[in-house]
Amino acid sequence: MKAASKKNIILIAALLVVSSGAFAGTTGTEFQSLYTWINGVVTGYFGKAVAVAAVGVGALISIARTNPIPILAGVGFAIFEQYTPTIVSGILTATI
Repeated sequence: MKAASKKNIILIAALLVVSSGAFAGTTGTEFQSLYTWINGVVTGYFGKAVAVAAVGVGALISIARTNPIPILAGVGFAIFEQYTPTIVSGILTATI
């Protein structure tokens, strides 16, 4: 075995021994009110209004240019805005 691969194996073994569970979404209660406010804005009526506006503006631009890409971008933005908070929350609260 090469010396570099032995070092890599030792490094990986050390990381596995030293590593512990991930707690990214369970600490930092001082930011909880900010998170709750931003999550409420994005997933509430304001977020829905922005999503509908993105689809509407994309539709108008698509009609003006006779190109379907702007409305697809608006729909993509609306889907991204709707599901991203749930995905991020799921990733950050996952524990190993």
